[in-house]
Amino acid sequence: VQLQASGGGLVQAGGSLRLSCVASGRTFSSYYMAWFRQAPGKERKFVARISYSGGISYYSDSVKGRFTIARDNAKNTVYLRMNSLKPEDTAVYYCAADLRGGNSRESEYAYWGQGTQVTVSS
Repeated sequence: VQLQASGGGLVQAGGSLRLSCVASGRTFSSYYMAWFRQAPGKERKFVARISYSGGISYYSDSVKGRFTIARDNAKNTVYLRMNSLKPEDTAVYYCAADLRGGNSRESEYAYWGQGTQVTVSS
């Protein structure tokens, strides 16, 4: 599967953005999807993940209550809605996919998008 992320940009603290990740290739609903992010000079970290049908989602503590992950299998797309953004949310955001599910470790995801930059100004 090939993944293409988009939707990043510059936003003021307290603002919102919605990231999208479009998948092509094998049946999208066969993939467990996730978002990760990497801040400058730091390791890439888990943000959110969503089950094959979209019924189950899980978030890192740092974004819980502010971010929402969703998917539309008919459109081969996973989304990350980000509200109440903070300067510490500034990072490159990556979507990831794997046929196996239920994992938040970067090493467990075989397929990655190219990343989209999110910058939150104070």
